[in-house]
Amino acid sequence: MKEYQIDVQLSSNLKEKPAFDQLSFGTVFTDHMFIMDYTEGMGWHDARIVPYQPISLDPSAIIFHYGQTVFEGLKAYNTKDNEILLFRPDENMKRLNRSNKRLVIPEIDEDFALYALKKLIAVDKDWVPSVEGTSLYVRPFIFATEPYLGVRPSAQYSFVIILSPVGAYYKEGINPVKIAVEGDFVRAVKGGTGNAKTAGNYAASLKAQHDAEKQGYSQVLWLDGRENKYIEEVGSMNVFFKIDGEVVTPELNGSILEGITRKSVIELLQYWNIPVVERKISIEELFAAHHEGKLEEAFGTGTAAVISPIGELSWNGEKITVNNLETGPLAKKIYDSLTGIQTGVAEDPFGWRVVVETE
Repeated sequence: MKEYQIDVQLSSNLKEKPAFDQLSFGTVFTDHMFIMDYTEGMGWHDARIVPYQPISLDPSAIIFHYGQTVFEGLKAYNTKDNEILLFRPDENMKRLNRSNKRLVIPEIDEDFALYALKKLIAVDKDWVPSVEGTSLYVRPFIFATEPYLGVRPSAQYSFVIILSPVGAYYKEGINPVKIAVEGDFVRAVKGGTGNAKTAGNYAASLKAQHDAEKQGYSQVLWLDGRENKYIEEVGSMNVFFKIDGEVVTPELNGSILEGITRKSVIELLQYWNIPVVERKISIEELFAAHHEGKLEEAFGTGTAAVISPIGELSWNGEKITVNNLETGPLAKKIYDSLTGIQTGVAEDPFGWRVVVETE
């Protein structure tokens, strides 16, 4: 492997670590962060690990006004043998560059980005929790830093990685959640930025999510932005349905994010010889399948929660219950298999695990 240069400045004021058995999600951050800058004409430069600290930006920085930013999310896991594992991090770096292309952000060297990520985790290795159900959440992100009020791609960027020890994303854990089908707002539309992991997509989702939570729902089920009938995602997750023995997930169409957990679930089902298909599925078809007794399970998939079973769906004034508000056997099997691979307690026939060298 070629030599990579990263300047490391260790913190002289280490933080007190939280109780790892009482972690929430995304509220506590480690002692260090990675930063690398981009300047037009120079490329990416000055890779460094520094103490975790605020970022100083000019008020006219392009990110504040035109939203030119992308991000990723993945996790590091501590095994019973005190080995730190990552789950398919190369896929995250590939997706980061796909998002970069869509937002006209200079691409990063994926191998170097992964090297930097591993080195940062090695520096803050004592922050990787070992309590069951916990992990170290890894957030790489890139944003435009050039001070300029004009609608064009920035000439300057920063690439940052921060780390956060986390517990469960949903307080319900692997228990089924209640979901409202969104009929007014849309998350994204084909031709937009739905297949990029960019902040604007999430900002656009907040109003519907806020309204759903006030009505007692955990999240919303998004329909397509053109006909308002085809299912796309659930909250910030991809979604799967088991209908009459076959697993169905919405096909990638330009407005759906290509989730790495989604990809892994499909490959896992194929490995088990369980029928799985990527296609359009309308909300009418889903409710009809329930009325016919064919809707067996429904669940979301994503890095933060891994698997989130859906127990209730509300649409057009009608509520349906999925699998008696219980976690289905397939969702449980997928969850156990994925988390088993991620945490090193199960075999990994796919080679998805990546070890972080900490010595």
